[in-house]
Amino acid sequence: MPQVQDQAIIQAVCDTFAPSLDAPSGADDATIAFYRDGAVARGIDVAVAAAVGSLDALTRGAVAGLVTRLGPAFAESDLETRTATLLAVADESMRLRLGVRQLKAMTLATLVGAVDETGTNPTWPALGYPGPASKPPATPKTLPLEALPAGEATLEADVVVIGSGAGGAIVAARAAQAGASVLVLEAAQYRNEADFRQIDSIGAAQMFLRGGSLWSSSGQMGVLAGATLGGGTVINSMVCLRTPQHIRELWASYGLEGLDGPDFDKFTDLVWDRIGVNTEATRYNANTRAMITGLASLGYRHERLPRNAALDDDATMCGYCNAGCQQGKKRSTLHTYLRDAVDAGARIVAGAHVDRVMTADGRASGVLATVTTPDGPCALTVNARNVVVAAGGIESPAILLRSGIGGPAAGKNLTLHPAWIVTGVYEEPVEAWHGQIQSAVSFDLTRAVDGGGFLVESLALNPGTWAGQSPFTDGRTTRDQLRKLPYFATWHGVSHDHGSGEVHLDADGRAAVHWDLDDDVDHRIAVRAHTELARMHREAGATEIFTFHWSDQRWRRGEDFDAYLAQLAGSPINDHTAFSAHQMGSCRLGADPATSVADGWGQLHDVAGVWIGDASALPTAPGVNPMITVMALAERTASALVTSL
Repeated sequence: MPQVQDQAIIQAVCDTFAPSLDAPSGADDATIAFYRDGAVARGIDVAVAAAVGSLDALTRGAVAGLVTRLGPAFAESDLETRTATLLAVADESMRLRLGVRQLKAMTLATLVGAVDETGTNPTWPALGYPGPASKPPATPKTLPLEALPAGEATLEADVVVIGSGAGGAIVAARAAQAGASVLVLEAAQYRNEADFRQIDSIGAAQMFLRGGSLWSSSGQMGVLAGATLGGGTVINSMVCLRTPQHIRELWASYGLEGLDGPDFDKFTDLVWDRIGVNTEATRYNANTRAMITGLASLGYRHERLPRNAALDDDATMCGYCNAGCQQGKKRSTLHTYLRDAVDAGARIVAGAHVDRVMTADGRASGVLATVTTPDGPCALTVNARNVVVAAGGIESPAILLRSGIGGPAAGKNLTLHPAWIVTGVYEEPVEAWHGQIQSAVSFDLTRAVDGGGFLVESLALNPGTWAGQSPFTDGRTTRDQLRKLPYFATWHGVSHDHGSGEVHLDADGRAAVHWDLDDDVDHRIAVRAHTELARMHREAGATEIFTFHWSDQRWRRGEDFDAYLAQLAGSPINDHTAFSAHQMGSCRLGADPATSVADGWGQLHDVAGVWIGDASALPTAPGVNPMITVMALAERTASALVTSL
């Protein structure tokens, strides 16, 4: 926890973002409370100040720098002065802006997203947000976990798989089915339908990496990744798209033999069938229908999205998909490949943070991990001659870096599919939290900028995210805008990276992300995505349009729209904010050890018996939602691993 003086400054920052205000005249009781009960009245200022110490080293340092820059006088200033000071300081450097951004997100997301013991938030009636639709079912956990004692333990295996998501679960299943002794180590916990409360703040805290609060060093990129048994397959939006042929041909030229031919088709078909991909269960909600209207008005086509959902999926429950599917209709690895692995004899240890991979004489010899148990930590040693690193595009390179293996490319070439988000405000309620989050896609702009571009897809909407990430001008404007929440339709352009970022280790030895919008093509794609999405919103009937730029980039009906498009196009590069749900390429496959971590089949160039089995293996960004690509590539790597056994 910060020192008392620093804590007072942080609390004053929280009070600036969510002050106590007078409600508009004629407001009902819920609206009066919404304006009146700000950060101080709700105890949010104290909670945020206490939580700062648990942030990662980068963000913790940014907040500390902000506190120093503001000084004690900030806490004694009036609201107007504090607001102006925060906005000015955020423009002084990207590091200070990251500190402001983090405290803003924590304060406002807590204001409208955090729940009490009843599972509700007091602001929801004023916002028109319904909260959970049903209670979690009493679903038993049927995947057995290995119980370990506090202290120390040693386990033996032929193959140890680090991670249980889209890639790791497949490799574990195939190795176990081939007769190998397989141990799966998952850093997070086992949660299933009985734990899914349809509350985004709880879902993020329990099943997203760093609680859904991981930023690049500049604060321009927010990273959203799964951190639960089953990985991202448990909390994603179920978009299933095959690897584009031109990407397959490119990767084949990098040394991924046969990726452009029928063998990879077979691996893709295996995945497609096992997770039950279909379009029959796909239904458009009001958010997506508005997007389709905007696309069609500009002459752009759309397609119904294939999804790995059971055919009896109840679409009315799907708005909570990113907090886990209570229905159990999402064909995640919990219900497919992890089940296959366990049925074939694989063992699972949850809460197992892998510290490093052990090697001897140029070959894998096992891993060292720290396991959280009910009685305290367990220092786990696993002896295994084959190690599959499948902890995700952020954590996998960190494991290699802590282990001193993987060569010069480890952590480099990180691609993120930057998503540029534009929201429209409509005259009639959209209630974008109802129905399937993503159900349609347009590919018409995927090659729009120097051979690169972006997909157009709809997006989930929850109060916490939109409160925390919408541009801030002052506390009253934020409250006024949030009351329009039911009228928001929100879409994003998922762009195909031209440049790249990097994963490195922070002062605590944990994964940290470096990414800036410093590539000219990526910048032009970002501008094109913002302007095209804005045009679509206008064509669909939006009365107001805004973005996630740091400064308020907003258009209202009656204002000069061409001037608004020019304003978006001329926004400073540092003003852009992107989000990534796809972290790839940081341990990429290829023939050249100088530019890739593993060979074309997934085995490290510099250490035999260590394999890459997740999204970090992708040589470049595929330009489409990557789950199917990751899983098919994992099937391919698993076949090579089994052959080597």
